[in-house]
Amino acid sequence: MIDKRTSALMQKAYARWAPIYDVVYDKLLEAASKAVVARAVSTGRVILEAGIGTGLALEYYPRTVEIYGVDLSADMLKRAQEKVNRKRLTQVKALRQMDVCKMDFPDNMFDAVCAQFIITLVPQPERALNEFARVLKPGGRIILANHWGAPEGPVAKMEEVIEPLIAKIGWSSTFKTSRVEEWAEATGLFEVETLRPVFPSGFFKVMSLRKSVDAMELEAEEARAIA
Repeated sequence: MIDKRTSALMQKAYARWAPIYDVVYDKLLEAASKAVVARAVSTGRVILEAGIGTGLALEYYPRTVEIYGVDLSADMLKRAQEKVNRKRLTQVKALRQMDVCKMDFPDNMFDAVCAQFIITLVPQPERALNEFARVLKPGGRIILANHWGAPEGPVAKMEEVIEPLIAKIGWSSTFKTSRVEEWAEATGLFEVETLRPVFPSGFFKVMSLRKSVDAMELEAEEARAIA
């Protein structure tokens, strides 16, 4: 869970970004967002958008699905709600202010959980991933879109140089895909299905993780062991 001081600082930053976010990021993030949506829709009907922001991806979802969006920032959510009202996005069932590290949705509610460009911003990303796993149905997918740093080589060295610059806009080259892969392996519930580079020139990547269909039994065994 994000502490109160960090939460206040993040909300203040998002309040500054909210009025111009769409102008800056709409076309830049479009390819990644469409790839995330396609993967989510192919998984099931009930979908969570964690860190929905201003709702850039919402209009890409067909009206046959149910979308629930959460975000820490009231200012971002206000923009998203205005978009829903203006474009009559009836597939959006709820937009709620919520910390993605501590959500009040029930276990096993969603067919897919999408987190676009937020996992490197969360102070405790593994806690967020644990929450995504909790609310996800067995057989469901966590789908992440982000810029992740190159694992090694000349690109990794170049990214180290520009890290202070890209960190100012919320991206991180020190955060590698291996961190999510290690989390997935440690849970014993997830496998990384795909890691797909997208526009621009693979700078962003979309990662898909599948939750085991036997997850409920594994979770029950863990609960019995703890008891």
